Order: sequence, then structure tokens, then C-alpha cells
Amino acid sequence: MMPTDTLLFTPVLPEIFVLTMACVVLLVDVYLKEEQREFTYTLCQWTLMGAVLVTTITLSTAPVITFYGHFIKDAMGDILKLGIYLSTALVFLYSRDYLKDRGLFKGEYYILGLFAVLGMMVMVSAHSLLSLYLGLELFSLSTYALVAFHRDSSSAAEAAIKYFVLGALASGMLLYGISMMYGATASLDISEIAVAVSERGSEDLVLVFGLVFLVVGIAFKFGAVPFHMWIPDVYQGAPTSVALFIGSAPKLAAFAMTMRLLANGLEPLHADWHQMLVVLSLLSIGTGNLLAIAQSNIKRMLAYSTISHVGFLLLGVLAGTDNGYAAAMFYTLTYVLMVTAAFGIILLLSRGGLEVENIRDLRGLNEYNSWLAFLMLLAMMSMAGIPLLVGFYAKLAVFQAVVSVGLVWLAVYGVIFSVIGVFYYLRVVKVMYFDKPEQVITVELPNDLQYAISANGLLILILGLFPAILMSLCEKAFQLGL
Repeated sequence: MMPTDTLLFTPVLPEIFVLTMACVVLLVDVYLKEEQREFTYTLCQWTLMGAVLVTTITLSTAPVITFYGHFIKDAMGDILKLGIYLSTALVFLYSRDYLKDRGLFKGEYYILGLFAVLGMMVMVSAHSLLSLYLGLELFSLSTYALVAFHRDSSSAAEAAIKYFVLGALASGMLLYGISMMYGATASLDISEIAVAVSERGSEDLVLVFGLVFLVVGIAFKFGAVPFHMWIPDVYQGAPTSVALFIGSAPKLAAFAMTMRLLANGLEPLHADWHQMLVVLSLLSIGTGNLLAIAQSNIKRMLAYSTISHVGFLLLGVLAGTDNGYAAAMFYTLTYVLMVTAAFGIILLLSRGGLEVENIRDLRGLNEYNSWLAFLMLLAMMSMAGIPLLVGFYAKLAVFQAVVSVGLVWLAVYGVIFSVIGVFYYLRVVKVMYFDKPEQVITVELPNDLQYAISANGLLILILGLFPAILMSLCEKAFQLGL
């Protein structure tokens, strides 16, 4: 591992590239006419593809710490960043026609998206509490603005205000926890905090209280119960394209933040944060699945579904083992894949002034577009954890992780609520395949959209049949070290 006082720019080339291109896009967009706005979109997509290339060229074989301990480049970070780029590229692509139909095809959407991506990248590679907080705030401020992006929508404005107020409260709690950690350990460097915590242990009340506030901040960013209040309102109130963005890539950044803080910095306090995550997991799995059953709005249903999936994801983290961390990472990556497909199909169906808001809006989808119905079937069944789809293996992996540390009862609890959760996913399938359509929607997709949504959906099946492709990468990330 490189010395922490070495100033190297090679590990941060992806961040430098994205920042530079975001500024270039911002300047170029100012001089474009309305009919030339497509160029902004294209430039943003090339930025994301360029980031994939730069990150791939500079892949880590061993952790490298630079910028005087504030930045780390490792295998976990590289994999998560690639996931962020690709999921954001899909979001931009799925959103293009949706925004055009509603007169919202503006450069601000894509520029804010790029700056949010930059914030997530900083979060993923943060090696100090300071850089972690800076990345979080850059991401948060961008997404607050995105939620309010549709300025003529009162529901979007209401959702943005709720998101901003609750987000500011969570950021304040996180910052308070950071200040307590700094006061107790006299350092912001995560490695130095880990050493100090191992020496002081859980006898230091300042450390324990600081841990509580940090876990609250993590729980809010994930949307775990009881810090989930913002998710249903934001998903429903925000434009569907923004709901898709918030529901996908940020989960990867939240997972990275969890690993940096808990697995790296506060691993000696595992006995303390383990108990907190058990409670968060229990509440999220139970509340998310039960409340999702009562929803008729499909975006709210997917919001509560997200809450339940966060609970399953936390099962892997609370195990506190490398296998558990790899399972949680696998779960996060595959969940992003599933939710991107589900929201993407909703976006593609929201055409010609029609807004797919309620489950009943999908009635008879199989009769007029059997391919999109099949892809939605794959997404719903995978989220439900049906065998042969990737969601099944993701849940199996986190259940194995908690069983390996003796928490059999927690795995049984998860299995029971997984069965309960199948109900609301099957309801969507029933509406698509067995109900008669209220109106026939003509969905003519450009080739790029057809290829993208097909690949997105089929990847759910392919990774379900061959999960070792992705799981081996996740395991390798933790074998190489954080």
C-alpha cells in the first residue's frame, strides 16, 4: 500500500476526467439552442463511457491511498464506480424521450446528473471522514435540485422540500457523528480511526455515541426504517426519470459509504453496530414488504420495495465477514440492475402524454407489447426472489452470510417476508398478463432504447443462471483488501 502522504494523481484520473467534462458540458450547454440540446445528452453519454475507459485502464490490483490519506483506490471502489457509470448511462438513455415529451429536455438534468455521479465517485473512494462528507454533499445537493427539476409541478416541489429538509437533518446527524469521532480519535483518516478505536474499544462513550449518529446517516441514505419517510414521497412526487436515478446508482454509493465507515473505520466496534443493523434490517424487511402490499401507485410500491431490499442488503453487512460483505455488494449491484429495468419500462411506456403512475396503467401490457411485458416479468420476479433469476441468488447469498454467523432466526425471518413480498410483485404480473387493457399504447422505440432495455432485462436472467460471473468479482474485491 502506498504511503498516505504521497500525492498521486493517477488514482484520481476518473474523478478528474468527470469533473473536467462536467464543467465543459456546463459551458457548452449555455451556448446551445433548444433544438441543439441533443448534443448535451450525447456529450454526457460520452463522458460516462470515457469514465468507464479511464477507470478500466487504471484498475487497482492493490489498494492505493493518496491525497494525504483522503482518497483510496481499490478493487471495490473500481467495481462500484463502473456500476455507477453504466446505470447512470441507462438512466440518461431511458429518460431522453420521456423528457422530450414533457418539454423537460434541458441541459440542467444531465449536468446535475454528472455532478451527482462525481459526488458518488468521491464517496466510493473516500478514505477520510472529510472527503466522505464532501462527496455526500455534492451528490445530495445535485439530487435535491433534480427532484425539483420540473418547476411547474407542485408535487415535485413538495417532494423536493421534504427530501431537502430530511436530507439536511440526516447530514447534520452524520456531521455530528463525524465531529464526535474526530474528538475521540483526533483524526479524520479512516485507517487512523480504526487504530484508535481498537485501542479505546466500546468503553469510550464518545465513540459509541458518534457511531450511533453515523449509523443514522447511513440508514437515511439507504432509506432504512425508521429513516425511510422520504423515499415513497420522493419516488411518487419526482418525475419518473429522477425517481429512476435516485433509486439506482446512489445505492452503490451508500453501500460504499457503509463499508468505508463500518467495515474499515469502525470494525473494532462490530459488536455495537451489528446490533443496530439487526434492528434496521428487521424493521426495513417487515415494514417495506407489508406497506408495499397496500400500494396502488406503482412508484410508491417500488419505493417500499426498495426499503425491503435495503433490509436484505444489510443482512450481508451485519454478518461482518468478507463473504457477507461480498454478498451485500452482489445484492446492491443486482438490485440496481433490477430497479433500472423496472423503472426503465415505466419510462418507456409513459409516452404521448400518458404517465404510468398506477399499477392498473399496466393492464394488458402483454397484448400490445409482449416483449416489454416479458422484461417487466423478469424484473418483478427477480425482485421477488424467484429461482433462476438473479434476485434469488442475491437473497440466498445474504441468507447464507447470516446463517454462517449463527443468526439462523434472522434468515428465517427474511425468508418469511420474502414469501409475503411475492404477493405485490405477482399483482403486477397478473395485471399485465390477465387483465384487459383500458387503452392500447403504441410503443415505437428507437434501436438504442430497444437494445438497452432488452440487454438490461436479459442480464437479470443471465446473471441468475450464471451468478458466479459477478459474485467472483465481488469476492475478489474483498480478498484484495479495502
